[in-house]
Amino acid sequence: MSKHSPIWHPFTQHAVLTEMAKITGGSGAYLTKDDGEKLLDAIASWWVVTHGHCHPHVIGAIKEQAEKLDQVIFAGHTHEPAERLAQQLLKCTPHGLDYVFFSDSGSTSVEVALKMALGYWHHLGENRQRIVVMENSYHGDTIGTMSVGERGVFNQPYNPLLFDVAKVPFPTAGNEQTTIDELEKLCVQGDVAAFIVEPLVLGAGGMLMYSAETLRALYEVCKKHNVLFIADEVMTGWGRTGKMFACEHAQITPDIACYSKGLTGGSLPLAVTMCSSAIYDEHYSMDRSKTFFHSSSYTANPIACAAAVANLEIWENEPVYDRIAKLMQMQSAGLARFKDDGRFTNIRQTGTIAAMDINVKDHGYLSDVGPRLYEFFKSKNLLLRPLGNTLYSMPPYCVTQGDIDQIYDAIAEAADELL
Repeated sequence: MSKHSPIWHPFTQHAVLTEMAKITGGSGAYLTKDDGEKLLDAIASWWVVTHGHCHPHVIGAIKEQAEKLDQVIFAGHTHEPAERLAQQLLKCTPHGLDYVFFSDSGSTSVEVALKMALGYWHHLGENRQRIVVMENSYHGDTIGTMSVGERGVFNQPYNPLLFDVAKVPFPTAGNEQTTIDELEKLCVQGDVAAFIVEPLVLGAGGMLMYSAETLRALYEVCKKHNVLFIADEVMTGWGRTGKMFACEHAQITPDIACYSKGLTGGSLPLAVTMCSSAIYDEHYSMDRSKTFFHSSSYTANPIACAAAVANLEIWENEPVYDRIAKLMQMQSAGLARFKDDGRFTNIRQTGTIAAMDINVKDHGYLSDVGPRLYEFFKSKNLLLRPLGNTLYSMPPYCVTQGDIDQIYDAIAEAADELL
């Protein structure tokens, strides 16, 4: 692709990355480039592909639905794929999430969650408007989601648009109680509407990981002070942490949960925000001013919903959890190769997500080592996209031992050549 292409790509500095790899197909854990070479998708194409590219059951459902109904306004209407999906979601998500609101991306699902939380307190007549977030979080790129994410290079030009939030520190090992205590101090003031958090793993913030015990303790603080608990499981959902959803590790049910990415198996854009009956009930009224005023044109698109239904059928009918367990073992063995390698620090794993930091002085998202490694891995037909000096692997569940070996062999070779 020419550098003169009219396309403006996401999270891409075109002055640095002048050529885009053109992809013509995908199957399983691999993408096919226009030169015919195969590219191992070690990050599940930004964490969305679960069972593999172009899974035949999902593609079949998309084809079948496309011939029946492609789109209908979802205000005042419904359709079978959305109804089936909602019922399946109620069965597989934590008990107590009773209502499903559809949207089309992770960012919008979080925007919906924030509006639900603020609307809940508004309709109750209580002056609770503060949102509490965790340091180093990332929740999306819309105005509300940038506001509740870490302030820095991602959003610095847009600061005039962002609203203020309160922040608790990330619970680093040994300092978990500090985070819990800080949340308690904020909640006791009585004006906090909600606490939003990525459970167990902070994704774009650097694959930062903390324990299920800490997650549960934070949840219990919120319950104690009647603060809504919002779980952003856009990335951590759909098996990434070893269970279907990260909140299951802590045995908690959030008041509001955000799911996207793997919802359709990675085939089509779709998201849901699920909430408790209490939140829905405060918007349920003959007073039309209490309507939940949010939508997008493609809310609950029938084809996307059909893909999501097919995805959940794969979870029911195929040994997905066995594949996840095997992937967890393979990731653990791969990481073990580097445990005594001083060029890497903070080697860590949660479920199928494996990460390590490159031991360089230049930390952060703009670290020069990231682009150098990205280009090296591309030359090895491997899609790995470092987060600054953080390397991580999060492949589809269909990967083989040979695929995992390719990933960690390339990391070792990159360390030898570039570090």
